[in-house]
Amino acid sequence: MRFKHVVGLICAASISIALTGIASAQDKTVKIGAIYPLSGNAASAGVHGKAAIETAIDIINNAHPELGNLPLTKNAGLAGLGGAKVEAIFADNQGSPAVGQNQALRLITEEKVVALNGAYQSGITLTTSAISEKYGIPYVNGESVAASLTERGFKWFFRVTPIASDFAKIYLDFLKDMKAAGAKTDNIAIVHENTEYGTSVASVITSVFKENGLSIAQDIAYSANTTDVQSQVLQLKDKKPDVVIMVSYTSDAILYVKTMQALDYKPPLMMADNAGFSDPSLIKTVGKLAQGIFNRSSFSIGPPGSPTFLINEMYKKKKSGDDTAARIMQGFFVLCDAIDRAGSTVPDKIQAALKATDLKPDQLIMGYKGVKFDDKGQNVLASGLVIQLQDGENYVPVWPKDRAKTAPMLPYKGW
Repeated sequence: MRFKHVVGLICAASISIALTGIASAQDKTVKIGAIYPLSGNAASAGVHGKAAIETAIDIINNAHPELGNLPLTKNAGLAGLGGAKVEAIFADNQGSPAVGQNQALRLITEEKVVALNGAYQSGITLTTSAISEKYGIPYVNGESVAASLTERGFKWFFRVTPIASDFAKIYLDFLKDMKAAGAKTDNIAIVHENTEYGTSVASVITSVFKENGLSIAQDIAYSANTTDVQSQVLQLKDKKPDVVIMVSYTSDAILYVKTMQALDYKPPLMMADNAGFSDPSLIKTVGKLAQGIFNRSSFSIGPPGSPTFLINEMYKKKKSGDDTAARIMQGFFVLCDAIDRAGSTVPDKIQAALKATDLKPDQLIMGYKGVKFDDKGQNVLASGLVIQLQDGENYVPVWPKDRAKTAPMLPYKGW
């Protein structure tokens, strides 16, 4: 009897421990570090990115079966971790690579995050991801396009977005089509800010164009923190390029639009490399002065009732949507999906799950062909399109034809 009693107690204790284990798994919170510019010149983009991540967390932590095949939407929390909830620990990089690096270190060593996400500006993604590499912590980036980020031999860095070379090829093909339609596109100027983002993107565009028989007639670099771009605009006005490609963050993009109006300068065709020209705060501030500008994007809201439409409606309760915020959200979804599939918060297992990622188009909010990483951590299925600001407040897809909602309008209208 005593033996049976002891066995009974052991069994009861085992059941109790098992139930406690299940409960603790369900109550567990998975902490992810999110490093973005919440102050400084790029604060608007950072704030919109923060809202995008908060929207993603609401979708993940609460069941949303209406979102179709999107991962993590059918159950509340991460099913692979017993319903664990996701929490983002936000850190302000203040637009500084050094501050971002210190914040990455703090998130890893003090907050004990299981992975990092961020950091919008490529120069800050460069330094923050170096910290995650040192500590062996997965880092997923959804929005930084500098080619150098995936050329460092890193094993813990994964990038979901298309990169500068992808967009350069899009610009090239788009301009070829515009030329075939009668537009002059031979004389090209590129205007770019001087951090890692601007210099690397300008270099890639120049290289891709040169390989295809197009030369950049003007390369105008400027300080990312400048408060005066009159001389740069006057250079453009003097040389009269057919095409001006802008690689700018928000504050300088707004400054350029205002200065162009003040100096009465309108290029025949003006194209932006996303970033500042996609920021909703720019559209609100100077959108009516930049009518007809082309931009690159990978996001389309979709028809009413579609998953992307529904998610955009959720996001609009916090902020107005844009391509950059959508790419940030997509990157966060990819990271959380990997953690869920890993069924663990152990870095090695999350890394392995990221390497095994193979998402299809109907599992994404972006218009990519899928998500699958190469040995460098770059999504080889990322893709994009060209959009144009045509009605004062909204960009619309105009190229390629099979993804366009309307035809491109030329010349650049401005104000």
